[in-house]
Amino acid sequence: MAGLTLGATWRNLAVVALLAGLLGGCASETLLQPDATGISATSGDPLTTGSTGDKPAFNPFADATTAVVGGREVISSPTITEIMKPANELPELSVGRIDAPFTIVKYASLTCPYCRKFQSDIFPILKREYIDTGKVRLIIRDFPIGFQSGAASIALRCAPPDKQLVLYEKFLNQQSVWVSQDVRRDPIFKIASQVGMTRGDFDACYQNQSMIAGLTAMKERGRTLGIVGTPNFFVQGRLVKGTLEMGQIRELVDADLAGRVAGVPVSVAR
Repeated sequence: MAGLTLGATWRNLAVVALLAGLLGGCASETLLQPDATGISATSGDPLTTGSTGDKPAFNPFADATTAVVGGREVISSPTITEIMKPANELPELSVGRIDAPFTIVKYASLTCPYCRKFQSDIFPILKREYIDTGKVRLIIRDFPIGFQSGAASIALRCAPPDKQLVLYEKFLNQQSVWVSQDVRRDPIFKIASQVGMTRGDFDACYQNQSMIAGLTAMKERGRTLGIVGTPNFFVQGRLVKGTLEMGQIRELVDADLAGRVAGVPVSVAR
């Protein structure tokens, strides 16, 4: 094979590229990822010191060298109860009946092109076939990768509750307008203003320490559950790292619901 003639460094880079393609997702913290504008930017972790207590504050404007890494507990096989436990008082961003028999939890970064692809290609079918029919509830949790993504997550959570899903989709669909290597608020506001957010309300978002702490806790909880990048999904308790296709969704949901009708709920294997 041609790969055998490459040096160790190039072999490692090739493996990283191959894994990224196979998993179909955006890596967290350590890998260089091309954003929607074609710029390769280090995915810094917007967690820095400066808050009260043991938990650092979520700060998308901090220098990457102050990032907190390592030392966290990871649950190897979290139960559905552990997955569904809220990280904080922030309401879940979700679509579908709260009592739907099947739940999908999506961890997403607003700058991730694979999250955009899921939203444009998979979500409309999922919504029509399973969410609108009352079979599935989709929960979307913030897992920002990169400082610009963190800044956009703050703006998203500042929008009125009935506008957040609309704004979420606008951020993804218009990534080429606002995604950048550096934190730039003005392009983020350009998207947020499309749902009626004023500049005064937008600027105030970044002073809301309670909400920012909630976003920090949400990402930390995701890490504890084993989330390593975006999109990552929990499908009725099963962790899927990478893009989720409709074939997978149909197979898992239909088998589970058929088992419930027969009185034998299907246990989704990990």
